[in-house]
Amino acid sequence: MIRIDEIYDNIFVPIASKKPNVGCHWFDPFGSTSIHDLRNLPPVYGQAEHRYLFYDQEVLHRSRLKEFLDSYTTTYDGPTTIVTSEYASKDVQWAMDTYGLNSAYYFFHGWAALDWYRGYNRTFLHQPKHIQHTFLCPNNIVGGNRQHRIELFNCLLERNLVDTNLISMPDRCPYEGIAVQDFLRKPARLPLKIDSFDGYANNSHCITMWEQAARTLLQVVTETCYSGNKLHLTEKTFKPMVLKQPFILVSNRGSLEYLRSYGFRTFEGIWDESYDSLPDNERTSAIADLLLELEHADWNKIQKQCEPVVQHNYDWFYSGKFEQVLWDELLGMTQSW
Repeated sequence: MIRIDEIYDNIFVPIASKKPNVGCHWFDPFGSTSIHDLRNLPPVYGQAEHRYLFYDQEVLHRSRLKEFLDSYTTTYDGPTTIVTSEYASKDVQWAMDTYGLNSAYYFFHGWAALDWYRGYNRTFLHQPKHIQHTFLCPNNIVGGNRQHRIELFNCLLERNLVDTNLISMPDRCPYEGIAVQDFLRKPARLPLKIDSFDGYANNSHCITMWEQAARTLLQVVTETCYSGNKLHLTEKTFKPMVLKQPFILVSNRGSLEYLRSYGFRTFEGIWDESYDSLPDNERTSAIADLLLELEHADWNKIQKQCEPVVQHNYDWFYSGKFEQVLWDELLGMTQSW
């Protein structure tokens, strides 16, 4: 298993160091876009015949990365490959077309989930199911490019699904500072909290909601990325798998199919997953309609129907088979270096 905080030093640098005049560049600390926070493998930039620039931890948003790429490509010439964790991404294509970059892909957040959630299969934290609510839906950062979480909350308010389910929603986005009520179509009593870790963005590496998962039929995962033509899943998608919960993904169009390509199963045939193929302006409303339908369904019957899929995903995640898929993908990416 890869130690995700050492992935560059332990994996990519040793591979690149065996190649003449190859440079590896990544941000330290994670999440920075400052050229002053770049780390690099010698040879120095000007001497590298080919550079690999890792922007694999975050979603590539043009507005966020443009200033950095303007500076980077002005300072350092020669061929560069930008390595991302986005698949079929128009934003990656924009970076290629605008700055003359090549691109490469691997599933960084799959490795992050395997590292952060290791060992939970050797604990006694799972609790017997006693379903009292349809869904669990944690949210923390809701501003900027993550306002799709507020839009889902609006849809849930309009269908009277907020008070009967376990939803967290801050009164202000902890990063953007926006007042959530300003974006709601109906008044709501905020903040809503469902566990003691609500509001802690650095809690991504932990699984905490064991008791809440035992009381809910499924988890609604409001992913980091929702709009635009790209596929980008994070460790959030794997939390319900570790909790042995079914899930609905509020993410980019095609995300369920993308997840299935890594060997996981979803819940078509148990409920309607056609929301995954709808355009951005229809998908959230369709998900809320599905949740309303499930609110009035036979929860115990659905839980039984979901059990084989839930167990497969749990086993696939922890058996080493998912890891092998990721490892083959990663090595395949580096073969052309």
